[in-house]
Amino acid sequence: MKTLPIYFSLCLLFASPTRGEGALPDILARIKPSIVAVGTYLPTRNPRAVFLGTGFAVANGRTVVTNAHVASKSLDIEHLERLAVFYRQDQKEHMLLADLAATDDLHDLALLSLSEGQLPALDIGDSGGVREGEQYAFTGYPIGMILGLYPVTHRSIISAISPNAIPAIASRQLNVNMLKKLQMPYDVFQLDATAYPGNSGSPLYDENTGKVVGIINKVFIQSSKENALSNPSGISYAIPAAHIKSLLSQKK
Repeated sequence: MKTLPIYFSLCLLFASPTRGEGALPDILARIKPSIVAVGTYLPTRNPRAVFLGTGFAVANGRTVVTNAHVASKSLDIEHLERLAVFYRQDQKEHMLLADLAATDDLHDLALLSLSEGQLPALDIGDSGGVREGEQYAFTGYPIGMILGLYPVTHRSIISAISPNAIPAIASRQLNVNMLKKLQMPYDVFQLDATAYPGNSGSPLYDENTGKVVGIINKVFIQSSKENALSNPSGISYAIPAAHIKSLLSQKK
C-alpha cells in the first residue's frame, strides 16, 4: 500500500501533455510568415498604407483569404488606390499589391489574388471535426496599424457551435441582413477570446498541426464599435473553414 502514492506521482510526471500544450511555439514559427495585414495602398495619400484587417495565404501562396467586409472598401481608382497585403520579413516591412478575385458575402469571405510574389500557404483542415471545448489559436492584427506589423496570437476554446443568426426577440430588431441569414442559416464557432476589429480575417487553427479550421469574422459588441476596444465582450466568432474550401473550389 505504501507504494501507491509513488505510483500515482510517476503517472502524473510522465502523463502525456494536454492538447496543444508545448506545440504552439513551434507551430507559430510556421504560421506567422503566412499571415498578412490586408489594406489599401495609395501613393498620394499620407499615410500611403491603411490597414483594414487580417488575411492569410492559401493554395499556391498567391491567394490570400480574408473577410468580405474587409475587402469590400470602395477604392479611389482615379488616384490609383489598390488593395494590398503587408507583412514583416527579415526585419523589413513588405507590401504586395492584390486584386479582389472572388467573394462569398453570405459567409463573409473574400479571395485576393497577389499581383506578384508568393507567400507560404497554410493548410485548410477539417472544420467538421471541431468540437465544443477544444482549444485552438488565432493570429492576426488586432488593432491594425497601431501595433505595427507584428501579428498577435490568442488562445481560445470553442465555447459553442451555434447558428450564425439567432431569431430576434422583437420584430423591430430585424433588418435585411438578419432576414437573409435566417433564410440561409449555417453554424459558426463561438470563441471565449477577445478579438478586435483588426482581427477580422485571422486564421483559427489547430495548435498541434497548424491546419486552419476557421476564420475570425466578427466580435460581439455590447454597444458601439468604440466600446469593442475600451470594454471588449470577450466573445468572438469564426466561420468554419469548410466554406473557405468551397470558395477556393469555385474559384478554380
